[in-house]
Amino acid sequence: MEIRQPIHSDHVKTLDTEGLRRHFLVDCLFKPNQATLTYSQIDRIIVGGIMPVDQAVRFSPELGRHTGTDFFLQRRELGLINIGGAARVLADGETFDVGPREALYIGQGTQQLEFTSVDASQPAKLYFNCAPAHTRYPSRTITLAQASPETLGAPETSNRRTIYKFMVPDVLPTCQLAMGMTQLESGSMWNTMPCHTHDRRMEVYFYFDMNDNAVVFHMMGEPTQTRHIVVRNEQAVISPSWSIHSGVGTQAYTFIWGMVGENQVFKDMDHVPMGALL
Repeated sequence: MEIRQPIHSDHVKTLDTEGLRRHFLVDCLFKPNQATLTYSQIDRIIVGGIMPVDQAVRFSPELGRHTGTDFFLQRRELGLINIGGAARVLADGETFDVGPREALYIGQGTQQLEFTSVDASQPAKLYFNCAPAHTRYPSRTITLAQASPETLGAPETSNRRTIYKFMVPDVLPTCQLAMGMTQLESGSMWNTMPCHTHDRRMEVYFYFDMNDNAVVFHMMGEPTQTRHIVVRNEQAVISPSWSIHSGVGTQAYTFIWGMVGENQVFKDMDHVPMGALL
């Protein structure tokens, strides 16, 4: 498990491109028959990818030593969204089938976790966020139809998109994890503009559905000290609560957002006027 320390906004002002990428970019999430985990001390979120191909991937009890607990989810909850082929997840003896573009919430206290692909020629790619939790809620799958879809934006502003809110209070209870997926329509490239911050939650953006030559310029930093990180397919960016959240791509793309913090109110955002950006 890779550990990322928190970083002050004043420090970010001094970083060059390499420094920004080292602190905030998660660039290698999927490895065949493995799980990858990046632990950010910003609100204690863990970001990772699970890619079973021709064998199962299991979470070892040894993962608990990274969290100071007897096992990984003893005091944590986990949400995942499948961007690959069909998956099967075994959680404490209960089996969950997770199809492409479907999600699974796994409740706090789950001890045994096993992930497999239904078809090795089309392996599952399970992107996950994991957050500290104090209460156990039932594990369950969430389909696209159940994910409270909302279409926003317009072609004229290049941000026509549909937001699928998989893990929000209107869909299912969690302790603090909120998670969803936003899909841009062809010809749209901005994911959020005007941009915003939310001082009560940090956020991680995971970008995918991009070809090899496409990139997203992910905007971050304070509104008057903006920075950017070039993000490629299946890479993620850690966004602290003081940072703006926005991005523009060279083509349409899809991204998964995950938030951890003090509240779960999706619309609790501090919008930044366009004239205030520097």
